[in-house]
Amino acid sequence: MCLAIPARIVSEPNEIEMAEVDILGVKRHVSLMMTPDAVVGDHVLVHAGFAIQKIDEEFAAETLEMLRSMGIKHADELAAEMEAGEASADEAPGETAEVPAS
Repeated sequence: MCLAIPARIVSEPNEIEMAEVDILGVKRHVSLMMTPDAVVGDHVLVHAGFAIQKIDEEFAAETLEMLRSMGIKHADELAAEMEAGEASADEAPGETAEVPAS
């Protein structure tokens, strides 16, 4: 499952199109290469370190509120939840890894 998170651009992009964004109070650097018209103050959807689409402030606020209602208050908590979900999805139910006896 893929998830894009709303973020607000808080710095001008550098020479390689990386800019700082604010995601639920946590600052991250993301690439703006896919959203060349995005500027400081704009809201974007961020996935895998890339701003993939500009969005309006209302949509960003609604989405962030939905994440908060799920108990996610900070971007780091969201990342941890996603990693935990991916780890459990990789294991089939009832399947265990056996190590051969030597």
